Amino acid sequence: MQRGRSAIALLITLMFVIVITVAIGYGLGQVNDASQIVQEENALYQRNIIVEDILNILRTSKELEVGVDNNSSSDLYLLLSQVAFIPFEYKGVEILLRIKSARMKFNPAMLTPATGALLSQYLGRYNINASYIDILFDNIGGIKEDNSYNSTIFDENPYLFRDYIASAKHLERINDFYTKEYHDNALSNVHFSQLFYYTPDRNISIDVNYATPEVWEFMLGCERDRAELLSAGGGSYDSMSDLDISEDEKKLLEETFHAKTFVPIVQIDLDITLNGAYTKMSFEYNIQTKKGSNFVYEL
Repeated sequence: MQRGRSAIALLITLMFVIVITVAIGYGLGQVNDASQIVQEENALYQRNIIVEDILNILRTSKELEVGVDNNSSSDLYLLLSQVAFIPFEYKGVEILLRIKSARMKFNPAMLTPATGALLSQYLGRYNINASYIDILFDNIGGIKEDNSYNSTIFDENPYLFRDYIASAKHLERINDFYTKEYHDNALSNVHFSQLFYYTPDRNISIDVNYATPEVWEFMLGCERDRAELLSAGGGSYDSMSDLDISEDEKKLLEETFHAKTFVPIVQIDLDITLNGAYTKMSFEYNIQTKKGSNFVYEL
């Protein structure tokens, strides 16, 4: 039975790859015919068309709907693992499309006293001063008229955004301040790319089927070996009872981190090379609501 399901899933995956490649290629062909448009405007138009084409494909994709309709974490996991990246070229436009869960990591904008204490404990393994957590809180707490911040980061960076941590570059500015303030380079040893995910949405749930080892270490305060084992089990967690964790740990995951076993929200990353110019684009796509969000363009 399992073998049959896998075969069906692989067939669905192949169909998905073919459909997305052909459809995007057709869309690009339509855009390239509009040669009267100025080159830079045409390039911007093409990038927008690519995103719109992909959104339309995702909205009408029966392959993505299968896992959601069945509420099957294993079906969704298998599909995403098979279409992790799709490279193709059409009329001089090179595209690398990557699809993955958008709920693999922790959003630092959701820091609370409880998660802050756990993050401090995790970073303490790297000998990072607990004051770093205070600096993070400063950067997600908004503008304070009384200037009652925990640190002096905004004295040196008065125009630094402080509603939430918006990107890896934003975190880099924060980390640079900590490094200079405490004459400590320990943050360079932390794999923040595997720990944090940046979005203004403060109400997201981590999907335990995709959580990275770093996130497991942070959430449970466990050793690396156990974190890697829990991460390796991704795709087999249909319910929280499938996890090899204690009742207290289960309560911690559900109540403190709002962790779930099925969160059908994916992140679409696009690397686009057009007329020698490279653009990186990304956005989230909610398979249930069929809506895109958190669009990011990096030229």
